[in-house]
Amino acid sequence: MADSNPDPKPASSAASKSPPAAAAAPKPPKPPAAPAGNPALRMLGLPNLPRKLPSRNWLIFWAVTGTLTSAIVYDRREKRRATARWRRAVEPLSRELVAAPNQLPRKLTVYLEAPPGDGLRVAQDHFIEYVKPVLAASGLDWEFVQGRQQGDVRAAVAEKVRRARMADERPGQELPKTDDALVEDLRKKMGVPQYEGVKGDIVIGRHTWKEYIRGLHEGWLGPLDPPPPPPQPEAVVEAEAPTTEASMADAATDKEEGDKEDKKEDKKEEKTSRPPQPPPHNTPDDYSSASLPAHIPAEFSPSAPIPFPHRLGFTQTFVRLGRFFNRRSLADHVGRDVAAVCLAAGREWREAADGQHEQQLALAHEEADWPKRVWKDGDGDGDEQADDAAVAEQPKEKIWTAPVVLDGRIAQRMRRFEMTPEDQARAAAIVVPEDEVEGWVKGSLRGLWRWGARAFESKPRGPNVGNLDDD
Repeated sequence: MADSNPDPKPASSAASKSPPAAAAAPKPPKPPAAPAGNPALRMLGLPNLPRKLPSRNWLIFWAVTGTLTSAIVYDRREKRRATARWRRAVEPLSRELVAAPNQLPRKLTVYLEAPPGDGLRVAQDHFIEYVKPVLAASGLDWEFVQGRQQGDVRAAVAEKVRRARMADERPGQELPKTDDALVEDLRKKMGVPQYEGVKGDIVIGRHTWKEYIRGLHEGWLGPLDPPPPPPQPEAVVEAEAPTTEASMADAATDKEEGDKEDKKEDKKEEKTSRPPQPPPHNTPDDYSSASLPAHIPAEFSPSAPIPFPHRLGFTQTFVRLGRFFNRRSLADHVGRDVAAVCLAAGREWREAADGQHEQQLALAHEEADWPKRVWKDGDGDGDEQADDAAVAEQPKEKIWTAPVVLDGRIAQRMRRFEMTPEDQARAAAIVVPEDEVEGWVKGSLRGLWRWGARAFESKPRGPNVGNLDDD
């Protein structure tokens, strides 16, 4: 008979189910890790530095951004320093006393015109940024002659010269009354003496300089009376047609359309109320046959051509960027020329090596900046040419694209401003303080430091009763 109780399991199986003695024992704890980072920074409470550098793209971005920012900040600071140096060089002129109590101060004339292909606002901004700070520091007075299109400065200079000639050659003739003439008459009645000395002209840009020279030749070598107007084409007289109902209806329709056109023209004239540009009284071909006036001065008022670099177009981006990062050189050049005008240091114009006059080569490099369409058809001469084209009745003289033609009798009477070696050495010795050229961030930090330093200064205690010895 078989045994009912099964055989017990082998001892090996029971032993395999029991946990091993090594697994039951706990693992020893790890020692605490030492704090990472620089111990000196930990003692100061500063955060640890990153263990690795930023990525390649971030390094490129911060390198380019930092380089551009540093270049802009440095150029702006040096530009302010150059302008401040020439401003300090002419500041003693503002403290000089006039000869008589009611005598007028020295007055300069600034000729300004819209550059080719752009508006007048660009030229005005150039004057405000580079020329005006030095003029304002000198304490001198100045007046503007501004042109919005090609030929405006030429007409203004020629008219000014002709008015001076009429006062000498035709003393009995009454001149047209302008605002400046009315002010001069009032000053003569009040006995206000005019300034007797070197005045001077400031001409900004090559295009304005060309018109300035053309206006001088027109005023001194041209006739006083304007040329006769061109003959108008004779109107075609229509034959009288029999009056019918259809013709009357057409006439009424034409009258209504004419009234509408008249209203449009009236509105356009209200918007553009500027008078048309007077035509020139002579041409460069007439210089040799013209005779000099009897009362022409031996020397004209000195002038100074001021550089006005202005280039347009997307393809010229790198050239414009290079000029933008080097504005300090332009500020130093313009400041030196304007300071020479304020100090009234001048000389005669010399003759160049190739036989040309020095006036013809002044600022000649700026012609490469003008748009190509100026050289093709003479277009791009201001921001209001479209409005004036409807007013003008004859083609205007192209002065910008034409070469500078000089008459020897006029060229030898012209003078230019230039710094003397003594004035230039005195200006080079001027040290501009850092407070005058620093930016907003550095100036704010410097002001905060001075405010904190004043808090620790010793101050007098007690009431301020003044000097007790005084009665």
